[in-house]
Amino acid sequence: MTTRPHPPWPHALLDTTAHRPVPFRQFVLKVHGRCNLDCTYCYLYQGPDHGWRDRPARVSERTMRRAADRIAEHVRAHRLDTVRIELHGGEPLLTGPGPVLAYAAAVREAVDCRVTATVQTNGTLLTAKALDRLADADIRVGLSLDGGRAAHNARRTDHAGRPAWPAAHAAARRLAARPKSYAGILCTIDLAADPLDVYRSLLALHPPGVDFLLPHANWAQPPPGTTSRPPGRHRPHPTPYGDWLATVFDAWWDEGRLSTRVRLFQEIAGLLLGSPSRAEAVGLSPMAAVVVETDGAIEQVDSLRSAYAGASETGLDVHRHPFDQALRHPGVAARQLGERALAEECLGCPVGKVCGGGNYVHRYAPGTGFRHPSVYCADLERLVRHVAHRLERTSRPAR
Repeated sequence: MTTRPHPPWPHALLDTTAHRPVPFRQFVLKVHGRCNLDCTYCYLYQGPDHGWRDRPARVSERTMRRAADRIAEHVRAHRLDTVRIELHGGEPLLTGPGPVLAYAAAVREAVDCRVTATVQTNGTLLTAKALDRLADADIRVGLSLDGGRAAHNARRTDHAGRPAWPAAHAAARRLAARPKSYAGILCTIDLAADPLDVYRSLLALHPPGVDFLLPHANWAQPPPGTTSRPPGRHRPHPTPYGDWLATVFDAWWDEGRLSTRVRLFQEIAGLLLGSPSRAEAVGLSPMAAVVVETDGAIEQVDSLRSAYAGASETGLDVHRHPFDQALRHPGVAARQLGERALAEECLGCPVGKVCGGGNYVHRYAPGTGFRHPSVYCADLERLVRHVAHRLERTSRPAR
């Protein structure tokens, strides 16, 4: 793998000596480094970073235990009362639930605090027996789907081109019958799919929550269905993703009961009402998540790999380094600085504190780095203003 040199911001320009880090509370633990699917839009396996090829296909017991010890060390150092672990891949159930169960057990045995555990899967290997074992171990299950119909999931196929939908749909039905084990659905937006059809078909799978994700893009690799342009806030500009999300928001909001959580909408509404953010997509709250790869490497979140090869690397690993050392890494520090990490255009934007500059990786431009508005800037502004307008109408007293 050829690793591209890091861009100036934040790696050369950010002084981390005065940074007061926020401890990690979310640990993304890689169980497998391979996947049984070959999704056409996957930023991990189809993107510019091929570092996964150089790592073990599966995490070893030694690395599991060392990661668990490092998490326990971090918990003690910062007196944490709860942490989240998310078992990821590739596909974490690639060889059954055994490695997932072993990793979660290692962490729970090592730490002296409450541990909530989730496994994020494509669902194709989630058998009834596997779900039973995960439920017995108090590990909730999140599904990755592009909608609730076969047509929505046409991009999700295995390496022989066979559709993943039949097995994934069966997994969704099993989870709907086990609501205590159902963490929700992650859905990457496809502009070609009708937003209301996607939303209502997902509701038919009875998830407790849905998180709509913008496809990972940046100023060099524009979002699908759009054209490239120089970094910065440019108005007027088409807002296809903002329009798509605003349509779904209206359907969600008009239900009244809001029985299914939609995290992006709840985050924006909460921020408009003065609450802090809890997700990386919007808001200015410090990022408190870290990744442990199958070889024990300590890395930043996977989405950074969509920018350039090596973007997520810290040069640290659990075998030799504590997590506190990662807190001083410029890339980690930059995601904990709030407004101080935003571009000038964002500081002067009326919705900047709600949008928060958008997802950090969507700000990347080659040669300069991550101190730019999001490539989805216009879409985010469209959505935030739409949500604000709906909140204002709802709170207006009837005449």
